[in-house]
Amino acid sequence: MRPILISWLFAFAFFACEEIPPVITPLEPGSNTGNIKRRVFIEEFTGVRCVNCPAGTSEILNLLELYKGQLISVGIHAGSFSPPYPDSKYDFRTTEGDGIINLLGKPLGYPSAVVNRKLYDGFDLQLGRSLWAGFIAQELAIPPVVEVSLSTTYNAITRGLQVNVEVESLQALPQEDIRLSVMLTEDNIVDVQLTPDGKTSTYSHRHNLRDMLTPFDGEPIGTDLKSKKKATRSYPFFIPAAWIEKNCSVVAFAHLAGSKLDILQVSEVKLIK
Repeated sequence: MRPILISWLFAFAFFACEEIPPVITPLEPGSNTGNIKRRVFIEEFTGVRCVNCPAGTSEILNLLELYKGQLISVGIHAGSFSPPYPDSKYDFRTTEGDGIINLLGKPLGYPSAVVNRKLYDGFDLQLGRSLWAGFIAQELAIPPVVEVSLSTTYNAITRGLQVNVEVESLQALPQEDIRLSVMLTEDNIVDVQLTPDGKTSTYSHRHNLRDMLTPFDGEPIGTDLKSKKKATRSYPFFIPAAWIEKNCSVVAFAHLAGSKLDILQVSEVKLIK
């Protein structure tokens, strides 16, 4: 999370054989959420030394096209395959990514991803590629219990970013400990990757986690949602010079904490629209 000093500086500067999944019942079936659509978040765990991970990324790109506007993804470089090569230009690892993989559990094999951080009956949080499409479709059929709205203001001269998030409860919520996580991602970063054809320096890394504006396990907002039905948060940030602004996005999601980590709703906006 950004230090308090950034907030002070920002005021002056301103202003990333297939198993059949079980049926999951919605938290509050039959609720009327109007025109608000459920959006699903898939967190792909990857690494530049992972020979099978490009196939996983390709599958996620196909799913993003299939569920356009209702599926959001992030690539998290963490785990044993994530250390960069000597000739890598970038180190995609982040402290937050390390925290997330420890929170959700390390994959037993790759490619691996977590769908809405939900623990489905008979499975671990980390899911193999053959399961992603089925669980995504299943999650999209569940009415949303909250809406997450995002807006940003960006100053290209100072590279100052202001992120505003509003989370609104749409129905009775399942527990008190609900949190907000906000990620910054960067797409299409060309660098070294191990592939089935060997190591290449021209691989395009997709939807990479670059930083977070909240702690890796989220900022508590449950009290606001219980009392005021809305939680609003604002976050200042300066985009590093090495990041390509047009490829950057903000991802925000509301989720449970504790014994269940389910993501209730997610939104994404590009830094430059």
